Amino acid sequence: MEKCDLCPRKCNTDRSVNKGFCRASDKITLGRAGLHFWEEPCISGYEGSGTVFFSGCNMGCIFCQNEVLSRGRVGKEISEKRLREIFYELIDEGAANINLVTPSHFVPQIVRALSAERLPVPVVYNTSSYEEVSTLKMLDGLIDIYIPDLKYIDSTVSKALSNAPDYALKAIPAIKEMYRQTGNAVFDEDGMLQKGIIIRHLVLPGYLSNTYDVIDAVTENFPEGVLFSLMSQYTPPKKKLPYESLNRRLTEKEYEKAVDYMYLSGIEEGFLQELSSAQEEYTPDFDLTGV
Repeated sequence: MEKCDLCPRKCNTDRSVNKGFCRASDKITLGRAGLHFWEEPCISGYEGSGTVFFSGCNMGCIFCQNEVLSRGRVGKEISEKRLREIFYELIDEGAANINLVTPSHFVPQIVRALSAERLPVPVVYNTSSYEEVSTLKMLDGLIDIYIPDLKYIDSTVSKALSNAPDYALKAIPAIKEMYRQTGNAVFDEDGMLQKGIIIRHLVLPGYLSNTYDVIDAVTENFPEGVLFSLMSQYTPPKKKLPYESLNRRLTEKEYEKAVDYMYLSGIEEGFLQELSSAQEEYTPDFDLTGV
């Protein structure tokens, strides 16, 4: 493999020899594959989303709920052929779609796995948005639905919490490229999303100004056909974090303020969460199920 420049880290690691910043080699590594019922209703539906959780991540979020997976501490190496087999196994189980979670560092392998024959269900690309537009262009025509996070706008916050001071500079152009590929949201007769993007934002306790900045950025940069999901499911990690507010859950008042700001900004198409979504049991076990 050539030196890797797939993501904004540009760590230029030969991943056939060493692991990159994402803690991944050039071999596809999964932590879990199975039906997931806790996505937005138009993604999970009644049958569940066929989620494929990739090991490793190019972000460095200090509050990561999936740290055991994102830090590359669990995962099984598989072939591209096996990845495609997993897609069909999930479809046979009734998956409404194939949902690729944190897939950025395996895009070339994913492209090859998807190129053989179009799947009979939509393909979802579920990402932090810390992406290179050139990498996303490799996926053009292969991805039906993008679910990008928009975590931060302020570079000071993104540096402190995710070691990514250029996050917004990369994320907004990346999401624009996703929109170019999919266009406005398209639903089937059952209300299931078939094409489009859902921009997600996780409201962090003590960081409401960051949420306001994100909402402003969404209204300034994206049309009404883009869906927005305002998430309340922040769960503090077991380790103590250096920023005190991140050691607690989001309060009802904080989330209400975020929702009010969203509505006042004119965003009406999208999704809200109950505060009860902030439960550890909603985070799956990365025990190699389905791999």
